[in-house]
This record gives sequence, structure tokens and C-alpha cells, in this order.
Amino acid sequence: MVDNASRRGAVDLALPLMLTAFVVIGSFMWWLRGQAAAELELRLVMDTVTVENDDFGTATTVPGADLQTDPTPFEGQNIRVAGLTVASALGTQGFWLQLPNRNPFLVSMSEQVMAEGLDLSQGVPAIVIGVLYAVNDSVLTAWEGAGTITEGDKLAAEFATHFLEATEVVVGNAPDASDGN
Repeated sequence: MVDNASRRGAVDLALPLMLTAFVVIGSFMWWLRGQAAAELELRLVMDTVTVENDDFGTATTVPGADLQTDPTPFEGQNIRVAGLTVASALGTQGFWLQLPNRNPFLVSMSEQVMAEGLDLSQGVPAIVIGVLYAVNDSVLTAWEGAGTITEGDKLAAEFATHFLEATEVVVGNAPDASDGN
């Protein structure tokens, strides 16, 4: 007869392992549900911002992909850029939008827009309307002279080839990453 004495403890692990597997799978499904809800909420916020603010007059809508390849054809034009998020601030003068290729695009706010006191935290979806200009030393020096950017901000802005002088900025709500429901 076969001696099964060495296998006696192995049978006793089946139930705890099965229960552990159910708990792990259930926890993973709950986490996925939270991630899907957060993604849906972000899409709804971006869609709401776009739909509620489609009456900006004569501004030409320009996709972010066109700005990342070559913004030169839009110089001097009143354009509208939507579907992008704020990457970071640039002093009190402006901020960077994140293009689809993950590169930043410079936005300078007009005095009226700066007076609104917008919440421009990172990751917030934004719609920007304004005139597109080429970056030059005189513009950067004027911003620095006005005290709206620092020397460090000026150095960062020198890498931009163009900027959008925003006459209207509409920001959505940042997705709440702590809400896992």
C-alpha cells in the first residue's frame, strides 16, 4: 500500500487558497471599477467643457496635433485650442498646455484673463482662445520687466517657438484621483 503520510497537510490548504484567490480577484475587480469611473468622469468633464463653450465667435479651432507639428501657419490668427490639459504654470503670466506628443505649448494670459484668477493646477482640462505669435526676446523681456515671470521662467520660455496670447481661458475640474468609487 502507498504511504500518503507526507501529503496530509497539502489537502488542508485547498480551502484557504481558494478563499484567498476569491478575495484577490474581488479586490482587483473593485479597483478596476474605480479606475473606469475615474476615466469616465474625466471624459465627461472634458466633453462638458467643450460643449458648454462652443460659442467663441470667429476663432478657428486648431487641433493640438497641428500645433505640435508646425504652428507657423496660424501666426497672427485668432485660434481656439481644446482637449488639452494644463502641464504647469509659467509665473503669473501664463501656463503650459500639454500637446498630444507630451510636449508643452506656451500660453500667455492677457490682463483680463489674469484678473479672473483661474485655478490652473496640473492635469486640468482647458480651452484656450487667443492669437498665436512667435516667441522673441522683446516679448520675454517685457514679461520679465512686468514681474509676471522670473529669470528661470524666462529661460524655460526661450525654448518655445510660439505662444498663444489668451483672451479667453475656460478650465474644467481636475479628476479626483482619491475617489476610487
